[in-house]
Amino acid sequence: MRENCNRDCAHCGENCPSRGGPIPKEKLNELSSVKKVIGIVSGKGGVGKSMVTSLLAVLMNRKEYTTAILDADITGPSIPKCFGITKKAIGSEQGIFPAITKTGIQLMSINLLLANDTDPVVWRGPIVAGTVKQFWTDVIWKDVDFMFVDMPPGTGDVPLTVFQSLPIDGIIIVTSPQELVGMIVKKAVRMAKMMNVPVLGIVENMSYFVCPNCDTKHSIFGDSGVESIAAEFGIDTVAKLPIHPKLSAAADKGMIELFEGDWLDGIAEKIEKL
Repeated sequence: MRENCNRDCAHCGENCPSRGGPIPKEKLNELSSVKKVIGIVSGKGGVGKSMVTSLLAVLMNRKEYTTAILDADITGPSIPKCFGITKKAIGSEQGIFPAITKTGIQLMSINLLLANDTDPVVWRGPIVAGTVKQFWTDVIWKDVDFMFVDMPPGTGDVPLTVFQSLPIDGIIIVTSPQELVGMIVKKAVRMAKMMNVPVLGIVENMSYFVCPNCDTKHSIFGDSGVESIAAEFGIDTVAKLPIHPKLSAAADKGMIELFEGDWLDGIAEKIEKL
């Protein structure tokens, strides 16, 4: 037991003797099947984590894998909008059925359960964390090869709950070029190491902008430092996602499944090797 232990084992990442062993993972619904779980994390908000989650799910779906998205960002859900999902989730005595996108991606988000998409989720941490667990235990996930978990930003209660409760096989860290964000990325990497979860790669979103007139790359938010961070922690897969108006428009219009681009192909290949 640590000297500053508050005996709140449910919200602690330490595996000390007083805990009595590792926290057991939550069990899937008996009708569910999920092979691999990938967490999409960021140290701060506003870096495009949900966009990257959506793109990776689409890419793996195009590789003919059955993919799913568990939207664990309970207070800031955006996944349904990216895919143009407006119908609410339905359930039975056996569990809750996820929404199915046009190309067959399964997804569950709190917005599929709220009466109105704009209703705020004003809940305390334990209730939010409990909802994330229910998305894993109560939803009927059908023959999923790769599930992507869109986590809320930071290293707080809900990311910790996901790491401890779900069988995470690896994470992808999403960042942006600012130097300040680089410091926060290191926090996310170190949290993953504390939880014994491998970092599969880093995606730098808003990395550059390509001028449509001269085809020149411009680093709008400054020079990238993502390679040095990746090298420092031994992460061998890095992807750079540009500022792309068509990509943003596709997400806003619920047509993310139609995107074109090879920016995340290397990350997808790394995931496929799992």
